[in-house]
Amino acid sequence: MIWLTWRQFRGGAVMMAAALALLAAILGLTGPGLADEYSTGIAACTSQSGGCSDFVERFLNDNLIPLLAVTAVVLVLPALIGVFWGAPLIAREIEAGTHRLVWNQSITRTRWLAVKLGLTGLAAMTAAGLGSLAVTWWSSPIDKTATEFPRMAPLLFAARGIVPIGYAAFAFALGVTVGMLVRRTVPAMAITLAIFVAGQIAMPLLVRPHLLPPTRSTIELTESNIDGFQWGPNDVLEVWSDAGPANAWVLSSHSVDPSGHTVDSISMSSSSGPCAPPTGTLDEGSVTACLEEIQRLGYRQEATYHPSSRFWPFQWYETGIYTALALGLAGFCFWRIRRRLS
Repeated sequence: MIWLTWRQFRGGAVMMAAALALLAAILGLTGPGLADEYSTGIAACTSQSGGCSDFVERFLNDNLIPLLAVTAVVLVLPALIGVFWGAPLIAREIEAGTHRLVWNQSITRTRWLAVKLGLTGLAAMTAAGLGSLAVTWWSSPIDKTATEFPRMAPLLFAARGIVPIGYAAFAFALGVTVGMLVRRTVPAMAITLAIFVAGQIAMPLLVRPHLLPPTRSTIELTESNIDGFQWGPNDVLEVWSDAGPANAWVLSSHSVDPSGHTVDSISMSSSSGPCAPPTGTLDEGSVTACLEEIQRLGYRQEATYHPSSRFWPFQWYETGIYTALALGLAGFCFWRIRRRLS
């Protein structure tokens, strides 16, 4: 049975192995140079009076496209596993009627399904784990500078650490389950993709923010933590700030007045006072004076966020959730094949 399963699976396995080998070769050739560029640049800029902000911004901009490209590979990999490995695994056998031939060769249904799920599922989790490991290693220098894309944020979180293994296990089990229920390969592939994508969208929106209670902080608005600062109509000053610590996943951020009530904007005079631009535009000196006045009036920025220290706890929690879902789907498949499938 193991030999037969391998014969059916080897084409997909060889293609996946070739793709991972190509990815590993590219990352292995470029990774050391990337790490050396980062360490050399940091060592040089720390001795300069201006600090490392210019180097960090330039380093991120130079490597942003490769970063997004390798991240996309890891994000797409579990979906491909569910669609091309999971969905056809049982649906193709049922569609062709070959499952009955195997069962007539003294192979029980349970053993037939256990070998298929075990061998292919283990390969799926291994492929996702190796891909994530390689990309996490390669991108580590960029992740240190990517303040706009912190590891805790949804884009990178799903492509780092161990959580892609859980995604792959769930996607594979989902595909097998849908294929067993639908019994047709192409519709099962489409349904699997739709459900998996919906789950990947729902997780960071509805589940992940509540895995642990978020942290809340209220800070003064200063030049170091504002992202935007401009005048709007009717003497309304618009200020933007994440107000969270570096590399945190900011869930919400808004300005509050001295009473602690949320305000969309801050009303200040644009014709007189510290916030009045002397030349029609706010220069560095007038921005500083205006922010000092805003602080004096009691306006603050309030943020709700998950700090970067929660990256690994969230990785373990989410991997556990997806693994439990995969095991539940596998259990349903065993129940279904013993009682309903014929």
